[in-house]
Amino acid sequence: MKYFLIVGEASGDLHASNLMRALRQNDASAEFRYFGGDKMQAVGGTLLSHYKDIAYMGFLNVFVHLPAIFKAMRRCREAIVEWQPDVLILVDYPGFNLKIAKYIKRHTRIPIYYYISPKIWAWKEWRIKAIKRDVDEMFSILPFEVPFYRRHDYPIHYVGNPTVDEIAEWRRARSKNGRSAGEKDGRRESSPTIALLPGSRRKEITDNLPIMLEAAVPYAKKGYRIVIAGAPSISDELYEKIIGKRSRESVVSEDAQFTICRDQSFSILAQSEAALVTSGTATLETALMRVPQVVCYYLGASWVFVILRKLLLKVKYISLVNLIVDRELVPELVGSEMNVAALSEHLAAIVRGGAGRDRQLQGYEEMTHLLGEPGAPARAAHIIYSLLQAK
Repeated sequence: MKYFLIVGEASGDLHASNLMRALRQNDASAEFRYFGGDKMQAVGGTLLSHYKDIAYMGFLNVFVHLPAIFKAMRRCREAIVEWQPDVLILVDYPGFNLKIAKYIKRHTRIPIYYYISPKIWAWKEWRIKAIKRDVDEMFSILPFEVPFYRRHDYPIHYVGNPTVDEIAEWRRARSKNGRSAGEKDGRRESSPTIALLPGSRRKEITDNLPIMLEAAVPYAKKGYRIVIAGAPSISDELYEKIIGKRSRESVVSEDAQFTICRDQSFSILAQSEAALVTSGTATLETALMRVPQVVCYYLGASWVFVILRKLLLKVKYISLVNLIVDRELVPELVGSEMNVAALSEHLAAIVRGGAGRDRQLQGYEEMTHLLGEPGAPARAAHIIYSLLQAK
């Protein structure tokens, strides 16, 4: 069968590549064309456009690049109609994908499946109308999405969470190489570690990392390693500039152990005693790696963020961990609440001996049970292939 996939960011590229591998296990003759990324290209098929060419974030950035976005949409529509795939599979990225779905639904008979639901339960709930009209099958990776869609009379398939698979695969590879979870390059780190995961976008990093560093300094002076998870698209120069600025302000001592590591988030977390994490999939990864965490998200002009959060967000929490267990298991410091004093207080509660550490670790077990066993891509691929065969 012929499968056309569309992703709009790095995480979508990863999830779609694993889905493609699983589809090949069901369908040996599978052909792929896609708007995707390097990981999908490594699986095979034809890359028609890289997600980096359409992945614009923020109102102003999107506005400036509207001509390029419209051109990409036109090319995508034409490619789908010309190739006539057996199915169009959309992966998150709703601003682009739902517009493509609307056009394809109106002008073709190609079935449209969505792998990884848009986060309409958090904001833009009105998009449910477009989904019900244009999307034939929805494949969810978060358990609380099932009752959400059920309230809107739209049945979905919960297939499990691919992050569970990614961590399980990382652990298998680590074990195969003869390394335990707390080792790096074959050696176990002797110093306790605190991980800082300040996000993947420049604005997130410049707003959050300085506060994270200040909260972590007392531990660096005690001999802790402070490891910063570097984003693939951000140069070391930005991180070093922020660290250097704090040093000049006498916040970071010269002998403090600060390290920047890229593409090693699981390895960083496996060695960490605690973590400071901006919201996103990283909060889920941290929980699945059994590392107590403080979720923190600060933006300049945070009073604007607080107002917009109350007006736009439809959920009680910003972290996936708390949304899954439906209570505040991990502390969330958002906007003006994200300050050095508050962050330091919560960090002290989750390092070894801290009053909140065991409660978080116990709650992680509940969260993991709710997510289910590994096998999300395989389950999704099996259902997709079975539905297409039935048609």
